[in-house]
Amino acid sequence: MGWFRDWRRRRVLKQARLDEAFWRATLERYDFLRALSGEERARLREHALLFLDEKSIYGTRGLTVREDMRIAIAAQACILILNLDIDFYRGWSDVVVYPGEFVVEYEYTDEDGVVHAVREPITGESWLAGPMLLSWADAEGSGQASGYNVVIHEFAHKIDMLNGDANGFPPLHADMDRSRWGRVFTRAYEDFCAALERGEKTVIDSYASEHPSEFFAVMSEAFFELPLVVRAQYPDVYDQLSRFYRQDPAARVREARYADALAPAQRG
Repeated sequence: MGWFRDWRRRRVLKQARLDEAFWRATLERYDFLRALSGEERARLREHALLFLDEKSIYGTRGLTVREDMRIAIAAQACILILNLDIDFYRGWSDVVVYPGEFVVEYEYTDEDGVVHAVREPITGESWLAGPMLLSWADAEGSGQASGYNVVIHEFAHKIDMLNGDANGFPPLHADMDRSRWGRVFTRAYEDFCAALERGEKTVIDSYASEHPSEFFAVMSEAFFELPLVVRAQYPDVYDQLSRFYRQDPAARVREARYADALAPAQRG
């Protein structure tokens, strides 16, 4: 049925529309989108149109999801697949948006066999083959080069889950080396955890130490939000993420800074 899928997507791109004012505002609001070239912005727009056609984004706890909110979520989600395919978000359909942090309840059994009940406030959660949950307060506030972006984080989890439970090992492209990915991420994860245990401060969110899957998701956030930091501190991780996402955000940052530096001279 691939032919039907492709036909339907061509039809969506021909007929669907985005509110241009909201789209331009979204591109300007988030630093990592502002640095995109004109050609990249056009491709991101196509991905966003397909994303909004295929996914249902709705609010809960009294939140009404406006069109500008839908566009902001779609644009941030689609930066990960800018040079990939919308099929990287296959197998699920719903994005549930909370006004702010929400509480999840779960149980786990420790190594002594004791069952613990946990109530924990979170800003996002992705379920295997199920919906994604997002805090709008955090999604709206992301993208300011802080390294924190709940939308990128949760969509990285969704990509990671394409081959089962999230484990920090997404399905790699045919031209990528699985053993190298494993070595690079294992070494970097262990180094990151050791640095935190020594009491060192890091620009990259310490939540990355929770699990290899969280390390991949947090590093994906930083890859787009703080690419120069990731490339400087974990060059091999940056290289693997660049190969996987087929993007070089650090180069965009350099080009944007160069353009900004030229602007005053050009005006003069």
